[in-house]
Amino acid sequence: MGEQGASNGKKLKKTAESRSASAKSRSAGTVGSGSARRAKRDGDEAAGAPKKKPGRPESHLAMVRRARRINRELAEVYPYAHPELDFRNPFELLVATVLSAQTTDLRVNQTTPALFAACPTPEDMAAAVPEELEELIRPTGFFRAKAKSLLGLSAALRDDFGGEVPGRLADLVKLPGVGRKTANVVLGNAFGVPGITVDTHFGRLVRRWKWTEQEDPEKVEAEVAAIFPKSEWTMLSHRVIFHGRRVCHSRKPACGACPIAPLCPSYGEGETDPEKARTLLKYEMGGRPGQRLNPPADYPGSPAPPLGTD
Repeated sequence: MGEQGASNGKKLKKTAESRSASAKSRSAGTVGSGSARRAKRDGDEAAGAPKKKPGRPESHLAMVRRARRINRELAEVYPYAHPELDFRNPFELLVATVLSAQTTDLRVNQTTPALFAACPTPEDMAAAVPEELEELIRPTGFFRAKAKSLLGLSAALRDDFGGEVPGRLADLVKLPGVGRKTANVVLGNAFGVPGITVDTHFGRLVRRWKWTEQEDPEKVEAEVAAIFPKSEWTMLSHRVIFHGRRVCHSRKPACGACPIAPLCPSYGEGETDPEKARTLLKYEMGGRPGQRLNPPADYPGSPAPPLGTD
């Protein structure tokens, strides 16, 4: 990574720290005017601990308000949140999303340039030799099953939809290898139709934040959708997934570097020491390249390297 990437990383860390301090200050609210209360409040904020009322469970209304505040805070932290798959049209996004199962978006982005050069349209992909298609997508893993899905969905697009990706959920989920999550990704980012993308990151975070206790993705989607206006669904998904990939990791979340720590009921599950937590930050938050080879113009980090150079 060059000096520019390192500089971007340092700026992002300072920005995250500043927003974290601001968020903690705002979360304290007005809890009386006595000096003892102020001292306790300041002490809690210094430790990064969220404010809690012992013995009183959070009401549904309070949870909804907290959830919407988290979304607003994440919008400030990740104003550049976006789908982390490279694509130029709905077909490329559909294919890339199918390939992203059980692998990283980075690996998909490093694989699709050669794939789309060989098969730029559904008609081309449907006519591909299976063994040659498998070889093209081999780096993404599970390449035989994925090739079967790509051949099937491409043939369906060619035969049933005139070679165009449909813009309706009911049509998308009928395509081989396309489930509700993939359909929502395509609808939200290629057609502007709001949808919630429940991947592993999204599910993990919304359960940590106590927005839902559900494990089934469709039930998670339904319960979270009821909390937010429909217009927020797509960007909410990006922000939550961004945060899950960069800060709120599965095994060791960076609690001490988390800008929404005061709003998190699961604070303390991960590393709370600020310095140690900062070493856990990933991608642009940690001063390293992101997942896209061709990121949006407003992305503050460095582009990912092509296949074979990482």
